[in-house]
Amino acid sequence: MRWLNAALGGLVSAVLYPFRGLPPIVGLTFVALLTSIAILLVFRAASDQKALRRVKNRITAGILEILLFRDDLRTIFRAQWDILRHSLTYMRLSLVPMLWVIVPIVLLMIQLQFHYGYLPLEPGEAAIVRAELAGGEASIQVAELTLSASAGLEIATPLLLLPVEREADWRIDAITDGSHELLVGADGLELAKKVAVGRHGGAISPRRPSSGLLDQLLYPVEPPVPGNGPVAAIEIAYASATVSLFGWDTHWMVVFFILTIVFAFALQKPLRVTI
Repeated sequence: MRWLNAALGGLVSAVLYPFRGLPPIVGLTFVALLTSIAILLVFRAASDQKALRRVKNRITAGILEILLFRDDLRTIFRAQWDILRHSLTYMRLSLVPMLWVIVPIVLLMIQLQFHYGYLPLEPGEAAIVRAELAGGEASIQVAELTLSASAGLEIATPLLLLPVEREADWRIDAITDGSHELLVGADGLELAKKVAVGRHGGAISPRRPSSGLLDQLLYPVEPPVPGNGPVAAIEIAYASATVSLFGWDTHWMVVFFILTIVFAFALQKPLRVTI
């Protein structure tokens, strides 16, 4: 999983690199365009295009029949039944290409979350660092946990150990822009955690994941914490980001889906694809 995450993360970062410093909508528009083209090409290669066109024409014919014979209940009910039957056929024909694209799109969206889903800390802003403990309540003591910070960060409070919740907390202050690093010391190990402040560049990762496969899939930016130590994962509380679409501030996923759908319908005729 680690090598897959590194490869996908490098690819997404390379695609988005020319748009660093620009409004998020610019990079998202480009990625949505590429995504829609890829979806259309997969549909063209993996679906029965002739059958899809026939089914869509029959659905359209049913809608027109309802409009033309709206005073004839028997004809309307028959047309509605035909529309339902052909819609189910359309779904069946679309299932295979959808199965081909859904996994890559999910992996892409996971990666995009760390470019557009979080706001970096600002100089002067405080944040909570949370170390998730792997053992039971009495498995680790205060003296066994340390936190050190690189230049650009300052540790503002001593360790707060919460044995029942199996976590250890610190508060840090961001000092200068850049990509900085924290080191959590535990049982002779030093675990690094990246911290994004201001103009830092690159992805923002709120969590260095545990060794579990699901955690690594959901938080792919940083390598997992080794599974044999007292610390299972390390988190930093970042604020959520929004993207502006024509003055409407919303989650980036909403913008991504809208742009992808718009591009897909706009490009289906030039690419000779029926969706």
